[in-house]
Amino acid sequence: MKATTKILKEQKIIEAAEKVFASYGFKNARMEEVAKEAEITKVTLYAYFRSKENLYMAITYNALQKLAVICDDLIASNVNKPGIESVVAIMEGFMDFCQENPLYSEVLLDYFSLIRSITEDDKKLTDAMKESNYFPKVQALHNYPFKLTAKEIQRGIDDKSISERVEPMVATLYGWTAAVGFVKISAASGSNTSSIFNVKMSDLRKTNLEMQRRLLESYG
Repeated sequence: MKATTKILKEQKIIEAAEKVFASYGFKNARMEEVAKEAEITKVTLYAYFRSKENLYMAITYNALQKLAVICDDLIASNVNKPGIESVVAIMEGFMDFCQENPLYSEVLLDYFSLIRSITEDDKKLTDAMKESNYFPKVQALHNYPFKLTAKEIQRGIDDKSISERVEPMVATLYGWTAAVGFVKISAASGSNTSSIFNVKMSDLRKTNLEMQRRLLESYG
């Protein structure tokens, strides 16, 4: 089989898995359903993906790739503006991305939760995950959005739009933590426009971004 044909079929399987996982959730989804959605046999499916975990990692990799492109595009569109505008745009872009793509939001949050909790010998990293050819791809990419944000924060410090007291990576982690917190609340509220405390998600999103901006501008 030609490499291009194999890549196209693999992508078709991943797209099918995204539909199935979005409908049933990772735990309840079955490989038989993925094969049916992809219009292939179960044998063919396992020839491409030996485990459901590897498929999940493939979706996570897709999510990270798309998020990386969004970050790159936002930085490019704000290149002639102060650094702080680029940083806030990245945070806003991430929150929008997660709200518009619930499955990608779920897999990214699951992945970062996994990474925080595992060590080399941790039993939480299953054999299927260790054998996943997508897991190292995800690991190689997962820091990219953070590095871009830190770089833009430094640019903001240099152009005086961000306080010189700000430490780029600390501010980066704070910003992403705040954004992830918003995403988790948004996910918990589901299709509702308000959270369990009757706060509009649009108001929470706006406040989140304003607080991040103020902190960057006047830290210390």
